[in-house]
Parts: sequence; structure tokens; C-alpha cells
Amino acid sequence: MMQNLNSYLIREKRKTLGLSQAQVAKEVGVSKVAVCWYETGERTPNLENFLKLADTLQVSLDELAGREVSVVTSNNADYTARMSKRDVEIVKELKKHKDIYRALVEDPERTAELIDRRMK
Repeated sequence: MMQNLNSYLIREKRKTLGLSQAQVAKEVGVSKVAVCWYETGERTPNLENFLKLADTLQVSLDELAGREVSVVTSNNADYTARMSKRDVEIVKELKKHKDIYRALVEDPERTAELIDRRMK
């Protein structure tokens, strides 16, 4: 079983490709309910279905497993930054809220504490 299945990616990629849960289920050889569970993180596919799911969604195994992916690489290959695809999506969303993003860049610890307090 995969411990870090990227359930968010499954749903988003399926939608981007215009596939229904039933279509993905048919390609992978599982029930529609199983695909729903994969998307919510309630269940993880066995290795065979994990491979089929990656092929069906046209994603790498690393992406589907929630492993880090390269986001910045220099030409001399001495410098590479890596972060999970989900983290990239979070940063993109934060950048839409300029004041919050600026506050996080200027003082990440204090801003995170303020957000945490506000959420309680």
C-alpha cells in the first residue's frame, strides 16, 4: 500500500482529462467507489492498480505517490530545489492573496502563528 498517495492530484488530474470516476475505474479495473476512496484518501490502491492509475491519469509514479518533484533547476545542475506538487499549488493559491503572501515572506513564523490563532 502507498502511504502518501496524492489524492488531491488524482481528483484534479481526472477532472483536467475530462474523465469521470467511472471511466477511471474501468481503465484501472476497480469500482467507481474505489476511485472515490482514492480521491478522498480513504484507501490506497495495490501496486498493480497504482501503476494503472498513473498511466490512466498520465502522471509519473513520483507525482502520484506524493513525492517531491523538481520545480527549479539551473543549467549547471549544481542547484535544484524540490517540493511536492501539492506545496506548489498551495504557494500558487497564497500568491493570489498578496497581503497574506507578503506577510508570510516577511515574517513566516509570526504570520503562521497569527493565522493559527485566528483559526481557533
